[in-house]
Amino acid sequence: MNGIARYFMILGVVSVLIGMIWGIQMSATQDHGLSPAHAHLNLLGWVTFSIFAFYYHAVPEAAASRLAQIHLAVAALGLVTIVPGIVMALTGQGEGLAKLGSVLSLASMLIFGAVVLRRQGAPVGQPVAG
Repeated sequence: MNGIARYFMILGVVSVLIGMIWGIQMSATQDHGLSPAHAHLNLLGWVTFSIFAFYYHAVPEAAASRLAQIHLAVAALGLVTIVPGIVMALTGQGEGLAKLGSVLSLASMLIFGAVVLRRQGAPVGQPVAG
């Protein structure tokens, strides 16, 4: 696994490791108040990023596009804003960062959708512009 696929997989693995440690910490302290943030880290960071990694690995022509690079940046930014944003919202510090992270995460998925749709019908081995 190379390039964008590798970056997505590395981010996914880092996310699940942090999520697992966080889950153990919540269990040890019997304080599950931040479990929604923990769940978003695992779902967006591990599950979604792993799916992105496998797609880009399986379709290297899509991974070579500029749109895929934008996707990686927006997805990573979305993850690093939504998780602390949810923590802030749960602890009464405001919802602004969670809202921003939500919009960035949605934008990331829309960009991924565009990447996938652009590949539909394109000859295998032939890059799609952008």
